[in-house]
Amino acid sequence: QVQLVESGGGLVQPGGSLRLSCAASGRIFGISGMGWYRQAPGSQREWVGGIAIDGSTHYADSAKGRFTISRDNAKNTLYLQMNSLKPEDTAVYYCSIGAAGGQVYWGQGTQVTVSS
Repeated sequence: QVQLVESGGGLVQPGGSLRLSCAASGRIFGISGMGWYRQAPGSQREWVGGIAIDGSTHYADSAKGRFTISRDNAKNTLYLQMNSLKPEDTAVYYCSIGAAGGQVYWGQGTQVTVSS
């Protein structure tokens, strides 16, 4: 059974940094990509960025220059380094893995709150 577990969320002041982790367990066949999404209260879930199989990364405009996605294949872990955080980054952050057959796996989410 595939399980994704996010961690690293919390309360941070504007301008601060956080690193989120997403640990994957179980066998996933035909991974097509991995990514991060977020959902703020009253808003739809939005894509933050992703990392492809070849290691290339892509980001939403709101994340460019501030967020960095990386992965550690040996640890089956995906990361989201977030710098220069703003109050509007406050949301529940989810990791996602796309696999063969259109299967998409989601974590349970981790809360990030940016506030002074």
